[in-house]
Amino acid sequence: MNKVKKVVIAGGGTAGWITATALSKKLGELLDITLVESSTIGTIGVGEATIPTSKTFHRLIGIDEQELMRATNATFKLGIQFENWGKLGDKYFHSFGATGQESWLAGFQHFWLRGKKDNLAGDFGEYCLEHEAAQAGKFSCLPGVDINYAYHLDALLYAKFLKKIAIEKGVKNIEGRISTATKNENTGFIESLTLETGEIIEGDLFIDCTGFDALLIEKTLQTGFEDWSHLLPCDAAVAVQTEQTSAVISPFTRSIALGEGWRWCIPLQNRMGNGYVYSRRHISDDEATATLLREVDGQPLNEPRVIKHRPGIRRKVWNKNCVAIGLSGGFLEPLESTGIHLFMMGVVRLIQLFPFNGINQSLEDQYNNLTAGELTSIRDFIILHYHATQRTDTQFWQDCKLRTIPSTLAHRIDLFKDSAQAYQGSHELFRVDSWLQVMLGQGITPKHYHDSVSMMSENNLHKFLSSIKAPIHEKMESMPSHKDFINQYCKSN
Repeated sequence: MNKVKKVVIAGGGTAGWITATALSKKLGELLDITLVESSTIGTIGVGEATIPTSKTFHRLIGIDEQELMRATNATFKLGIQFENWGKLGDKYFHSFGATGQESWLAGFQHFWLRGKKDNLAGDFGEYCLEHEAAQAGKFSCLPGVDINYAYHLDALLYAKFLKKIAIEKGVKNIEGRISTATKNENTGFIESLTLETGEIIEGDLFIDCTGFDALLIEKTLQTGFEDWSHLLPCDAAVAVQTEQTSAVISPFTRSIALGEGWRWCIPLQNRMGNGYVYSRRHISDDEATATLLREVDGQPLNEPRVIKHRPGIRRKVWNKNCVAIGLSGGFLEPLESTGIHLFMMGVVRLIQLFPFNGINQSLEDQYNNLTAGELTSIRDFIILHYHATQRTDTQFWQDCKLRTIPSTLAHRIDLFKDSAQAYQGSHELFRVDSWLQVMLGQGITPKHYHDSVSMMSENNLHKFLSSIKAPIHEKMESMPSHKDFINQYCKSN
């Protein structure tokens, strides 16, 4: 129950420097913060796509958007385009925007479904500004344009950018490789880290940002791991960067389903980020690498890197006086670009529940419950993509369809199939719009919609739908191209 003053962050990379920057910006006057990292340990560095919560996080800690984007070769992201997920040749868009107009009685999807039945409605995405701007390759975030967006950025440059800010705010950066962690014999709490040089770093609270190694939370505290491999089919990725070959920079990530997984395409200002997420039970690392290199456009700029992972979560992401933030705490997969978001939420949650007056069980339990709840809901959303498929062309997709899914997800799907109802639970990341776009995009068609929308005349329904669609088209038409806006707003040197 000693007061917590000295915070030691084990590991740098994106997770470590996100944590150090946020703590130093928000609690720096109250804490003594040290980050230990080794230049001999590589970082994953491929988490290049974000979601709109990153924008909120940057505002929270006072980061200038234009400065950040110039420093990281960043582009804007309005959503994810999914290709070949429902059926071969299919394409749909998961945008970050709100679709249509809500009413307290029935969500917009009910009005849209009735409109489709009566040939009065266009595609679902036509009622969303972010969808229409993305398809037209346009973007603007200037005052007066209400648009929800995120970023594509270079993860290594992002960590470097944050490192500079954190050090300026007083974070001590120690170069060295951790050899051991010493625990108190009575409490089991971590007391210090010993580096290979013999240097000892003492602390009150230790934050594990050592990635998949999980040096403190697992190797030292033996916390345990809840394996979700039976729910999520992919367990590896191969990543490569390539030259930018197109004159157009799309304001979205592409997710293209392949025979044994899916590949990503992430446009930065100066290059493309590419990867193939796959199941090693269905394809070898060498075959996956060869497939990726065949699929990409442009010359590779580096050697492909294979990254093996196991989906799941630590049984406690906060255990005793150690909090795991980043890959050390758990991992899903990059399908919906939630990796960096989870790093950010890890430190935001820690700031909100910080144990200034000593570690206690109630704070630890609250942190663990909130984290597990968020990861579980994200997990279900990712599983939806694999489960809601009509593909049977490979054994991988046949197996995905037959996998048992969590009862929580089965309920959501049944609810939507039966009555077109969708919801966002408490503390869940993904909004109703997200669930709707993926379920409709991958061919889940409701049997019924809310009968209240039948009370509208065809003329009034047509006017209602048109009143949403027309201003969206007008705003989209007035926007510059995504590339032109970047050149004017945040072009890298």
